[in-house]
Amino acid sequence: MDLATIIGLIGGLAVVIFGMYSGGDVSGYIDVSSIIVTMGGGIFSTVLAFPLSETIRALKAIPLIFKEPKTSAMDTIRTLVELSQKARREGLLALESAQEDIKDDFLRKAMELVVDGIEAEIVKTTMQLDIDSMAVRHQNAQAFFKTLSGQFPAWGLIGTLLGLINMLRTLDDPSTIGAAMALALLTTFYGSILANFVCNPIAAKLAGNSAEEIRLREMMMEGVLSIQSGENPRLMEHKLKTFLSPDQRAAYEAAARREKEGQAAE
Repeated sequence: MDLATIIGLIGGLAVVIFGMYSGGDVSGYIDVSSIIVTMGGGIFSTVLAFPLSETIRALKAIPLIFKEPKTSAMDTIRTLVELSQKARREGLLALESAQEDIKDDFLRKAMELVVDGIEAEIVKTTMQLDIDSMAVRHQNAQAFFKTLSGQFPAWGLIGTLLGLINMLRTLDDPSTIGAAMALALLTTFYGSILANFVCNPIAAKLAGNSAEEIRLREMMMEGVLSIQSGENPRLMEHKLKTFLSPDQRAAYEAAARREKEGQAAE
């Protein structure tokens, strides 16, 4: 579970609820017709802008913002170094027995190509096409929520205009003006909340996760090509560590030192 998502969700809800209670009666912020106009209009306008398959795929991506990445960069480097050492000792064909232990599908399929003796250029092209296709899918999901974040405020304004029109029809009764104005502004409130607290954060989270996954797969591609070319495992490890952030690199090197000390003690 991604802790940052949970903290942001709970904190944001707390701020909104605090603001509603500070204004007095919370029931005054709830109006079914305003919710229908704002949410319904925003959702259906966005569905209109995308193929149905893209809409379904985007909605399926929502749970991903609550999940931690399955594969870490540091674990991937360790796996690639182990595969490189095995290939140097026993040859590339020996990696066939190690494929079952590789959890990441992208890496496992790439190693299958290497073991099958596919040329390095073809392996690189295949992996790059896979990365590019994944990036396009991710961008489509992000575009869906970015579009949604623009539609909700727009429909909130439409709802406000509808409310104002209805209010102007009853100007002969001044006692209804205040309630009608509050009701008209509710749609703008809903649109702003949905755009800035739901859709924009989801799009930003998906973009960050996508960038991290692309970086990880590019690192895998570099490692696979190094293994195929017979590059020295130490040199490959040094090269792959450039994909890590300074904090990750320090943590990786500290773990490597502890492992060496443990082996020396044995």
